[in-house]
Amino acid sequence: MDKANHIVSLESWGKEDIFALLDKAMKVKRNPGNYSESLKGKTLLMMFEKPSLRTRVSFEVAMTQLGGHAIYLDLITSPVKSKESLKDSAIVSSRYCDIIMARMFDHEDIEELAKFATVPVINALTNKYHPCQILSDLLTLKEKKKSFPNLKLAFVGDGNNNITHSLLLGCSAIGMDISVGCPGELSPLNEVVNLAKKKAKIAGSNIEIVNDAVKAVRDADVVYADSWMSYHISPEQKMQRFKLLKPFQVTSELMGYAKPDAVFMNCLPAKRGEEQTADVIDGPHSIVYDQAENRLHMQKALLLVLNSKL
Repeated sequence: MDKANHIVSLESWGKEDIFALLDKAMKVKRNPGNYSESLKGKTLLMMFEKPSLRTRVSFEVAMTQLGGHAIYLDLITSPVKSKESLKDSAIVSSRYCDIIMARMFDHEDIEELAKFATVPVINALTNKYHPCQILSDLLTLKEKKKSFPNLKLAFVGDGNNNITHSLLLGCSAIGMDISVGCPGELSPLNEVVNLAKKKAKIAGSNIEIVNDAVKAVRDADVVYADSWMSYHISPEQKMQRFKLLKPFQVTSELMGYAKPDAVFMNCLPAKRGEEQTADVIDGPHSIVYDQAENRLHMQKALLLVLNSKL
């Protein structure tokens, strides 16, 4: 866990931290009834600056199935940030609720919440990181591939986004090789790559950033794509981004360079004909709906672990 038991990023997480959470999620998934009263009387505040489907539903259902209660707060229509500082919002909300989850644009905002909150804060997505999604993805790969050493994950598309950054940190920490294939203009942040390389040195994994989709995908066990149009991308940028990213579209031909038993992942939402073709995401290699389901089980594990720290 991060300092003060927050989950803001995977920057400080090592193999043991991630494996412990994966074990917890698998236990919860196998025997959900054993945890049905675990968060009775507890309240989760869910702060949303960005829209969502999986994040909101999985966290709210998770809290309900654990016996607790979740409150949805739309930051667009609330005084938070516009009339009231994040500091004041964090302090006051901490006196009402047991855990705060926030889905925001700027990563600095989630760090501000965590700095002043006196209860655990969960980053449910920022422009820089998406730790909850990647922890759920690792749970899915644990189920499908059993172990992580000697596995290679290839991410192709926009390398400068929250999924890529969190994949770099998560894969490198557990000893899984990761290859990012992206246009040079959309490379991951250097600070994240350098941190991931430090983790990789400890865990024995390899990291490569290449500007060639075939090179990235060659002999991969996992091929991962994400939306070309993140929420913070303006419509004016759309055509230029499509031109840059078209060579990195995941097609059946590109999947052919991966291992025969490779799986395809996309955290959703997905656009068929953009980051991947329909025959890939709807084909036999796709595990995108298993990914989506595991958001629920991982959110339960996160909530349970944080609650145990209270």
